[in-house]
Formats: sequence, C-alpha cells, structure tokens
Amino acid sequence: MKKSLYLLLGLLFTGQLFAQDFETTSQGVRMNVGGTAIEVQFYNPSIVRILKSPERWEYSKQSLSVIAVPTAVDFTARRRGNAVRIESDELRIDLDLRTGIVSFLTRNGRTLLREKAVPTFTDFNDAGVKTFSVGQSFVLEDGEAVYGLGQLQNGQLSQRGVDKNLIQGNTEDVVTFFQSVKGYGIFWDNYSPTRFTDNTEGTTFRSEVGDCVDYYFMYGGNADGVVAQMRALTGDVPMFPLWAYGFFQSKERYKSQNETVGIVRRYRELGVPLDGIIQDWQYWGSNYLWNAMEFLNEEFPDPKRMMSDIHGMNAKMVISIWASFGSMTKQYRAMEPQGMLLDMGTWPQSGSSKWPPNRDYPSGVKPYDAFHPGARQIYWEHLRDGLLSLGIDGWWMDSTEPDHLDFRPQDMDNQTYLGSFRKVRNAYPLLSVGGVYDNQRALNSDRRVFILTRSAFAGQQRYGANTWTGDVQATWDVLRRQIPAGLNFSLTGIPHWNTDIGGFFLGNYPRRLEDPDYRELYARWLQFGTFTPMMRSHGADAPREIWQFGEKGQPVYDAIEKYINLRYSLLPYIYSASWDVTHRRGSIFRALEMDFVADKAVWNIGDQFLFGKSLLVAPVVEPMYTRVVSGEGRTAVREADFSTVKYRDVYLPQGADWYDFWTNQKYSGGQTVQREAPIDVIPLYVRAGAIVPFGPAVQYAEEKPWDNLDIRVYNGADGSFVLYEDEFDNYNYEKSQYTEITFDWDDSARTLTIGARQGNYQGMIERRNFRVTLIEDGKTNSIETFSYNGNEITKKL
Repeated sequence: MKKSLYLLLGLLFTGQLFAQDFETTSQGVRMNVGGTAIEVQFYNPSIVRILKSPERWEYSKQSLSVIAVPTAVDFTARRRGNAVRIESDELRIDLDLRTGIVSFLTRNGRTLLREKAVPTFTDFNDAGVKTFSVGQSFVLEDGEAVYGLGQLQNGQLSQRGVDKNLIQGNTEDVVTFFQSVKGYGIFWDNYSPTRFTDNTEGTTFRSEVGDCVDYYFMYGGNADGVVAQMRALTGDVPMFPLWAYGFFQSKERYKSQNETVGIVRRYRELGVPLDGIIQDWQYWGSNYLWNAMEFLNEEFPDPKRMMSDIHGMNAKMVISIWASFGSMTKQYRAMEPQGMLLDMGTWPQSGSSKWPPNRDYPSGVKPYDAFHPGARQIYWEHLRDGLLSLGIDGWWMDSTEPDHLDFRPQDMDNQTYLGSFRKVRNAYPLLSVGGVYDNQRALNSDRRVFILTRSAFAGQQRYGANTWTGDVQATWDVLRRQIPAGLNFSLTGIPHWNTDIGGFFLGNYPRRLEDPDYRELYARWLQFGTFTPMMRSHGADAPREIWQFGEKGQPVYDAIEKYINLRYSLLPYIYSASWDVTHRRGSIFRALEMDFVADKAVWNIGDQFLFGKSLLVAPVVEPMYTRVVSGEGRTAVREADFSTVKYRDVYLPQGADWYDFWTNQKYSGGQTVQREAPIDVIPLYVRAGAIVPFGPAVQYAEEKPWDNLDIRVYNGADGSFVLYEDEFDNYNYEKSQYTEITFDWDDSARTLTIGARQGNYQGMIERRNFRVTLIEDGKTNSIETFSYNGNEITKKL
C-alpha cells in the first residue's frame, strides 16, 4: 500500500493518528504512530539514531559508514502530555505522540532542530525489489548557517538555499551530512542518489531507495565538537607519513621511466624541495589493458630500477590505479565469470588512446563491484603482487566514484553484492578505498598507508585517504570555488583534502603556459595549495614543473620556489596539527566559523580559512598583474605588468588580535584590512597567542632532524602548542610510541614554559635547541635559545 504524506496528514486531521503508548528499550524508546514504527536509539549521550519505518521495528540494516556500536547510556523517558520526553546527560528529545515528529533540544531546553512533518514513504520498485523512496524534512531557524554535504562546486560556504541532487561525480564528492552553527549535525544514512533541498518549505533529504528513514542526530556544542561526534560514529583518522605533507609533482602524464625519474633528478639539481612524484595512467600499456597494475608499457622497461632510482634520491612514488579494468587484464578475466563487474559505460570509452575517442573500437572497460568482498580481494592481490612488491609508496585511486558515462536508466539496476547499484551508489568510494586500506594494514607493514583518491563518502577518513577535487578547469572562478568546497568537505568530518594546483584542464588558455594570466593563476593556486592538507601540482594540456615557469630571478619561478620552501619550514606545525586530527579528532583545514562562530560576519566567508588553529589564509582569487593588449576571451593576448602593487581585502575575525605574517604588524579583530598582494605574497595572518614552530631548510621532509627548531611566540594573548613527533612512517604511535612537548605562553607574565617531554620512541631526539622569538607589534625581539633535554623550562621573554 502506498504510504504518502497526504494520507498521514489526513489521519492527523481526523484524530486517528495517535500513539497510545511507547516502549522503553535498552537504547531508547520505540512506538507506533498511525502504522509508522519509530525508534530512538542512543549511541552515546550526544548521538541518537532515529529510525522510521512503515512496516516494522525490526530493522537490521548494516551501515556502511557507521562503525560505532551503541554504548550504555543513562537516559530517562517520561510522558509529558502528548509527547514523550527522552533525556540523556547531553540531549533532550521530544517525540510527539500524535504525529511522531521528533524535536532535538539541549538539556536546558534550547531548541536545536525539529522535524517539520512526518516522513514520506513512496512505493518503489528497485530492480525487482519492493521498497520505498524515503524523505524527511526539518525546520531550521531563519539565518541559521549550515555546512557540509561533501565537496560541491557551487562556490557557497553555507549551504542554505541549496537544491542539489547528491550523487558522486568527477568533481563533486557527496556526503549526506550537514552541521549547523548551533553546534549540531545530521547524518542521513542512505547511499542512493539523494536530493537535498533547503527553501522556505523546510530542509529535506529525499532518497531514491530506502527501506526506512535512518538518520543520526549529534550534538557537539560547536563545529569541532560535531566533527568529533561524526568521527566517533564513523571512524577515526590514521596518521599519514611525514612525507605525505611535502610537495608532490605530477602531470597527465609522464610517458616513460626516464621522464619520471628525470623529473625528480631535475628538482634535486635545482635545489627545490620535493617529496613525491606521481605516475599517472597508461604505464600498463593500451586501453585494453586498462589498470592491469603492471608495467606493461615498453617505455617502462625496468620498474624495479625506476623505484631504486627514485628512492635513491630520497623521493617517494605514488601511482595511478583505477576502479575499472580492461577486457584483457587478469583482473577482468578473474572477475567477469563471477559477476563482479558492472555493465555500465566508464572511462576510457575507446580502445584507442587517440583523442577524441574512436567509438568504433570500444574499450570494453568495466568498473568492478567494490561492494563484493571477493572482488576487493582480487583487486588487492593484483595490486600487492604487481605494484606494492616493487616498493611503490602510495596509491592514487582515480575514478573511485566511479566514472559513469553514456548513462542509461537501467545502469542503476546493475546488481552489486549488496543490492542494486542505485541502492548503494554513493558509498562506492568508501568500499573501494577501504578495501585497499584494510588489506594493506593487514600486512602489518612498517609503512603507513597513503591513498590519494577522487571520491569519498561518510566514514572514509578512517582509511588513510586524501581526496582531491577531480578534473577541474583552470580559471580564477574555479580556484575561488575550491576553497568553500574543501571547507565544507572538512566539516563533514573528513579532514584530508587537496586540489590540482593550477587546475586540471587548460581549455581556457589556448596559449597554455605562454599566457601570463595562466602563469599568475598557477602562482596563486600554488600559494593556496601551500596551506591545504596535501600540496600537489598536477594537470593536463601542459607540464607544471617549476622550470616550466621560468628560472630563478623571474617573478613566477621565485614565487613558486618561495612557497614550496615555506611549506617545508612549516612541517613541524603541520605534522603536529595532523596529530591533533588523529588523537583529538581535530581539523586542519578550517572554516573561520569553527573558531569564531560568535562573529556572524564569518559565517559565509568562503574565500578565507584557518590552516591549523593559528594561521589565517586569504588566497588571492582574481588576476592582478595581467592586462589584455589585444583580442578578447579565449583569444585575448595578455602581458604581465608587475609595476604597480595591488591589494586584497581581508576580514580579520572578531575575538582575537592578528599579526601580519610578513611584517609582524598587529591588527584588532572584527575589521576588514587591505593587504598588499604582490605576486609572491599571499595575505597571511597569525592569531595573537599563537606559538608556531618552524623547521630547517630541507630538500625532502626527513632530510634533517628537528633538533634546532625556530619557535615564534605571538604576543597579545595566552596560548599553547603541542609539538608532536614519532618515527614518521609506521604505526608504532598506535602503541604509544611518540612524544609530545607542550609550549605554554602566559601573556601577562610574558613567560614561556616548555613542558616536560611526554612519551618516547625509537630514535627520539634526546637533546635539542629551541630558538625562541617573541613577536610584538611591528617588531621581532631578539632570539633566545633554549637548550632542552626533556625537562620543563620556564623563562621570561
């Protein structure tokens, strides 16, 4: 029988829709209202699961995202008139016995969120399985900002007013989650294509397939608290190796072993730091051998020698692997007879590598069923034997959404191990990436798993993956849009994110790197990339190595070199922030509202952010130093003009004072300042009270020990910083083999305390120097050197 909103509202109007009583369970309560079974389940005092089904209470869905199990929660459930009030130590939930509508409040009665209406259940035939399309609407306050939904390219920070079909794509990675400035979050636990709508009628999730409404409400008090609850629910973040935070060079594509090795060698010759080289596709040969996970291309005759050469220069290699296989690969031949391949169009479309694709020669490439444990095992075995055995350091898991080309409605009826492709479509990257991570961890290797991937879903943070924004165009507007895309992604609880520095496609630049506007764009994009969780240059249509932009002494080259070196000097700060992500469920790429929610002016600022909790970054996202000399549009001829310095407006959040990183000039928060932005300067500000460590000049991340760190203390507020260290590339930190050194600044007393070192690990630095500089308004005080042996030191500055 069709269950519709109209029927349920009719029952309410006539008085027939009424729950006579409720039942208390070990986790919460359950009841039946007008034929709809409702269950409230506490997972911890701050997280509650809401289940609504038109047919039964006994709902046994195994969540793909949620790995937490309910803990024992002390709660009370009492009837209050026409409602049942359920209270834990952190939450109050009011459930209307007449309608089944749920309201969420703090313990002191402040309303956080409430459902607007009863859920919708519409009969749906999912590839022969009788089920429903499901939906639930909520009521948000006017002016309430919400964030999340994954990585979207709509250019918005707050997602109010958005109407979006959430389905995985090349440049958009969807997560059916949002959080509010009021300090709560909602995870809609459904993997089918889902429409999110926010308008005057309400805020709604509607999913194509669902046996019931299934969502989690969590209260964290603030954005960090909500992220922490989402991680408690869906998994914590493992540590990346230190080298993963260095600089990576890539392009589409290095076509030979000699070229790939030569790129690393040239960086070393120039003295420009580099930690990673990325080998893109077709090292396997033809498209019929797509993703064979072997070096079958004759231009890569000796991959073991290649890896030896790269490692001999103290660099790492990350290599492209895909979620699909060519018809002549061993993986295809193993999976196809077992029904482990999906019959749908994907990339590449032709067996020929020429552009455009010649469809007379179809590639036959098919995505594999990542939901099938047997398919994931076959995938891993070939990856292990074909590539990991060579010493490959990390995986570039491309097209993990996966690419879905030449769409046919029946494609969604493809049967996976867990049902129709439609039913589980958005969780594909979670299972694909998870299969590689879990299998590599099972080897008990002394190397940490590192995965770079193009798609993600809720929970993927637990799989050692860094997600990038896909094949975006190189334009100033697209650069601007990447910032809120990454911030919203981080606010879903997935902290590691990056983008192709310079943009992937150069279609708007026919002159490619000869166009000074593109050279300026690349420099600004790289400056932005310096302050993202992964710094990676990549793209098609033209190479992006530093020497392609001139030579030392030329403006763009010098700007690129300056920021690569700055990235390396910040590694102690970045690595310590990554520990905060792992150990304290923190975030490194932070929207301003995470730290300054009381300042409503920051709620929708999408072109500034915090990198860690101390550095405010304001990327330049419009051209300043290029002018048109003839033509227009794509055919315009431009030239660079650096003769006049231009400005960028920067808003400094209220609630802190700020120092200009470059000049040490101090500003009060709550104002917009104009900052000069020459081609080699990104507006960068440091929060008063910040303690920022700087590492040595190096050519790769682990070249020198951190035994002589520069410590800058920014006067004007109390502050603290925890310096974290371990062995940099194994999982011994999970056995408590690491150290923490806490720095505390007492602003009124002008004293810095370096606390006693906590913990130890093999190779720990026993004695070291800290060169401390106190930064005050417009000046840098003399450097004082602290000799440190692990015991507490306090000194007045």
